[in-house]
Amino acid sequence: MQLPPSRGPLSAWLSGLLTGAGGAQRTVEFVGSGQPFADEDLQLALWIAYELQYRGFDDVDPDAQWDPGIIAARTQWERPWINWLEANCRVRPTDEPVAEQLRAMIDADDGPRLAPYLRRHATREQFREFVLNRSVYQLKEADPHSFGIPHLDGAAKAALVEIEADEYGGGRPERMHSELFRTTMRWLGLDDSYGRYVSEVPAVTLAVSNVMSLFAVHRRWTAALIGHLAALEMTSTLPNRQYAAGAARLGATKDQARYFTEHVEADAVHEQIAAHDLCGSYVQQHPDAISDILFGARCSLVIDNLFAEHLLTRWKVSTRYLRPPHAAAV
Repeated sequence: MQLPPSRGPLSAWLSGLLTGAGGAQRTVEFVGSGQPFADEDLQLALWIAYELQYRGFDDVDPDAQWDPGIIAARTQWERPWINWLEANCRVRPTDEPVAEQLRAMIDADDGPRLAPYLRRHATREQFREFVLNRSVYQLKEADPHSFGIPHLDGAAKAALVEIEADEYGGGRPERMHSELFRTTMRWLGLDDSYGRYVSEVPAVTLAVSNVMSLFAVHRRWTAALIGHLAALEMTSTLPNRQYAAGAARLGATKDQARYFTEHVEADAVHEQIAAHDLCGSYVQQHPDAISDILFGARCSLVIDNLFAEHLLTRWKVSTRYLRPPHAAAV
C-alpha cells in the first residue's frame, strides 16, 4: 500500500519523515477545531501512524513502527482526540452487571437510521459509497481487537479468541469476514485492495478505524477495547439484516450479500459472548475496569453515529463521493 496524499501539516510532516523527503525532525503540533473526529489532517496523520502497527506502507522502513519521533508525535496528536472522546463518551457506571449496563446503553442509543435507509431507499451508487467507506476498516476486520488477546487472561481471553476465530473464518481463508467483504466490493465494481480508498474517505470514516487502533495499541485502554468490541457485536445483527435486504433489492446475489448475512447469524452469538463471557469475566478480574468498558462501548456508538449522520446528511444534497480522490493533497 502506498502512503495516501497528505491533507495538512501533520500528515505532510509524517509522510515526509517516513519517505525521507522531510526536512525538520521536530514534531508538528496539532492546532485544530474542537471536533477532532472531523479534522481531515489529524485523522489521516493518526491513521498513518497506526497503520505502521498493522501492514505498513510500500517503501517505508518497517522499523519506522518503533521510531521514537513518530511515537512521540502520535502521542501528542492523540491528546486532543482522547480529550474529545472523554468529554463526549464517558459514562458513569451503575451497580448493575456490566452486560446489563451495555444492553441498556445500546437500547437507549437513538442514532441516525442509516441501515433502514440502505434497506429501502439507497441507490446503487449510495450503497457503493457506503461499502467504499466501510472498506477502510472492514478489510482488516478483527485485527485491532485481536491486539487485546495477549493483554487478557483466563475466561476473558478465551472469549475474545472465540469471537476472533469466527471473524477470521475458523481457519478457512475464504470465510474470513474481510474476504467476504471483498466479494461485496467486487459486486459494486470497487477495487478490493487493502487501503485503496483511504485517500477518498472523509475524516469521520478514518475516525471509525482510529478509535479502535487507539485502544488497540495502548495496553492502558484494554478495557475500552473490549467494550468497543462488545458494542460492535451487540449492534450488528439487525443492521446487517437490513444491509443484506438492501443489497438484495439492488441485485446482489447470495454470495455478494454473504458478508452481511454472515453477521446476522454469527453476531447473534457473539453479542452474548462479548457481553457476558468477555466483558463480564474481565470485570470479575478487574472490578475497576467497568468504567473503561462502558467508555469504549460508548465511543463505538458515538463515532458510528457520526459516520451515519455524515452519509445521510450528504446524500440529501449530492450523490457524489465525500472526497474526490486526492482533492486535499498538499
